[in-house]
Amino acid sequence: MVLIGVAIVIVGFIIRINPLLVVTLSGLATGLFAHQSLYEIIEQFGKAFTTNRYMAVFIATLPVIGLLERFGLREQAEHVVSNIKAATTGRILTAYLVIREAAAAAGLTSLGGHAQMVRPLVAPMAEGAAEAKYGTLPDRVRDDIRAHAAAVDNIGLFFGEDVFIAIGAILLMKGFFDQNGIPSDPLHMALWAIPTAVAALIVHSFRLHRLDRSLHKLLHRENGKGRA
Repeated sequence: MVLIGVAIVIVGFIIRINPLLVVTLSGLATGLFAHQSLYEIIEQFGKAFTTNRYMAVFIATLPVIGLLERFGLREQAEHVVSNIKAATTGRILTAYLVIREAAAAAGLTSLGGHAQMVRPLVAPMAEGAAEAKYGTLPDRVRDDIRAHAAAVDNIGLFFGEDVFIAIGAILLMKGFFDQNGIPSDPLHMALWAIPTAVAALIVHSFRLHRLDRSLHKLLHRENGKGRA
């Protein structure tokens, strides 16, 4: 029965309950079936939080975002962006890409993320911009926009964090080179990551520009509306 948490996650995803709430409930159920008190479960969460900063997403972010979504966060994000005439799906995602990569380069890797930014804010805003221009979106287009929103977060974090000298990837490479007798300087590694980060920003911004063009070509034809 300790594995009941896995079953809760599977069933919750199948019947399409809010994933953030499903994951939280799964963690609580696992602890209870392991004969732990609620106090012990929270204590374990706190202990994990102090030793692993990523537990902050599970302990605090997921329940809070789940409640915000329950009370209309996604709908409000779509409504706000739909009133901005210059907003397009590609422009919104490009702006988030710049913010995400710049923040990661400064060491603020927890500023974004799929759970706390992409799902409740970035993806709905990108969808809202498309709906404001072209009307109702087909499911396949909506899924494509969400995939691009998730990709923007991944790319911004992946290429931005290596610019920060104290990030785990830099320290890992430094340790590997030292073990193999290769002189290395973390500062030089971080500096040489800047051209790659800039190139990734330019290339993916161009891809997002092409996304706007493809959405216009597809949805303008299907819905018979939209601005050139």
